[in-house]
Amino acid sequence: MAQDRLRVATYNTELSRDGPGLLLRDIVSEKNEQVEAVARVIAVNQPDVILLQNIDYDHDLLNLRALRDRVSAYGHDMPYGFANPPNTGIATRLDMNGDGNVELPKDAQSFGAFEGQGGMAILSRHQINEIAVRDFSSIVWRDVPNALVPNKDQGPFPSNEAQNVQRLSSTGHWIIPVATDRGRIYLMTFHAGPPVFDGPEDRNGRRNHDEIVFWRHVMDGMMGAVPEPFVILGNANLDPVDGEGRTEAIASLLADKRLQDPRPMRKQSAPQIENLAGDPNLHTVAWPLDGPGHKRVSYILPDASLLVLASGVYWPRLDSTAGQLVAKASRHRLVWVDLAWE
Repeated sequence: MAQDRLRVATYNTELSRDGPGLLLRDIVSEKNEQVEAVARVIAVNQPDVILLQNIDYDHDLLNLRALRDRVSAYGHDMPYGFANPPNTGIATRLDMNGDGNVELPKDAQSFGAFEGQGGMAILSRHQINEIAVRDFSSIVWRDVPNALVPNKDQGPFPSNEAQNVQRLSSTGHWIIPVATDRGRIYLMTFHAGPPVFDGPEDRNGRRNHDEIVFWRHVMDGMMGAVPEPFVILGNANLDPVDGEGRTEAIASLLADKRLQDPRPMRKQSAPQIENLAGDPNLHTVAWPLDGPGHKRVSYILPDASLLVLASGVYWPRLDSTAGQLVAKASRHRLVWVDLAWE
């Protein structure tokens, strides 16, 4: 890859396990087919910096370091890593979903059987300025401008006490400075929760909406100075055209003139899927067609000052060796964008 470009990637790895320590076991064994497939997919795409979603967090970043070593074993070195604790699995001791019970994983700050399940992390070829990271993950949802917090029977849902502690971020919202050869770039990273699995109060749909729209508040300067240049990247869990959820949230972000949508696509043309209006070449996840279906849910949105050189969704044909490897790694596909700037 040319030295004057930066390849930014995002990838929902689905490297989450049912208990702490299990992912590390699978990685260090060097025999887990899914882990090895994820590592090979990352190595093949050679990102300069990549945001990983759905990877279990541990305090000493043992999971991340072990995965970094597996990627390196396949020929791509990314010596720098970063992760902060996610909101997943943090106990609240309150009924957060209105079912009358108080138990994990449903009544955590975000769905999780243990603290750190399904977190986020960064791997990078370039140094990360950890001291300057801005982490908005502890912001209480109802304190966000124009928050769509749910109400039921003219009262806060599920309770006023719950809304007083409920954080906005399902996983996290971070701004991460990365010192590249061409200067510093700021990664605005997130993984929004799914807008489904709730009731008529639409708690999850409203939260998903506000997690996505949060970046517009950041760009408006409501969360402090706006760093430049920046890239918004991560998993919005929302397609702008198809499926459930408040599609206007991601549609408004894609239409924001302060951003540009590179519209990453797979190399091979994808067949149109029945009952879906969106362009299948833009899809980033292969959920079952008899379930949620294929969707575009992962995004990389550079600010308008950056130059987009190329982009893509790594989705080889399923009947190829590479396609079988990708399918074994995750239902999601790695998305990448090559950038340059003055």
